[in-house]
Amino acid sequence: MIKRSLNGDKTMGFFKTIKEDIRTVFERDPAAKSTLEVLLCYPGLHCIIMHRVAHFLYRKKRYVLARFISHINRFLTGIEIHPGAVIGRRVFIDHGHGTVIGETAEIGDDVTIYQGVTLGGTGKEKGKRHPTIGNNVVISTDAQVLGAIVIGDNSKIGAGSVVLQDVPPNCTVVGIPGRVKVRRDPTTGIDLEHNKLSDPMADIINDLNARISKLEEEIEKLKGNNK
Repeated sequence: MIKRSLNGDKTMGFFKTIKEDIRTVFERDPAAKSTLEVLLCYPGLHCIIMHRVAHFLYRKKRYVLARFISHINRFLTGIEIHPGAVIGRRVFIDHGHGTVIGETAEIGDDVTIYQGVTLGGTGKEKGKRHPTIGNNVVISTDAQVLGAIVIGDNSKIGAGSVVLQDVPPNCTVVGIPGRVKVRRDPTTGIDLEHNKLSDPMADIINDLNARISKLEEEIEKLKGNNK
């Protein structure tokens, strides 16, 4: 069960939510030097703030105005978020250019998203058709998460991965299509080291190589005993 407070501006004042979003930038980007720099130079923050406005209007059924703000958001930041998407608190989109988040996507708290990520659909069906992302998830560069699937809390999606099925909590996903491997203890908090991902397929191949080497050694021993 994924527990999160989706749309931080529901539980906090709008400006308090912005302050929390600014603190999040400092916590996850060591390049951030000052509040003024973050306010002026971080498109990931700009797109979140504009999305919160667009989503508020979308909930009020001001669909055209909401979509227009979303369109401006994309033009200014290079990040496309449908105003219907639900985004939790302390979500950080790092750089973010080329990121696309679909209408029925849901993103939990403390999620980190890098550039080129797609949270997309897989068909023309109505209703829920985009991913649900749990808390403390890291989605690395150019990852594609497609369909009405659930990414469990504390999971990490490797760069360039294509994820088409549900991912349990506390897992790493790598490859095309994405392959799941249990990753870590969730109590360690947000893990931004998305360059340190093991490949479950490579692990299987390495295990097979080790077993083959062992079998070859045993065969050589048997040959020696039979001489």
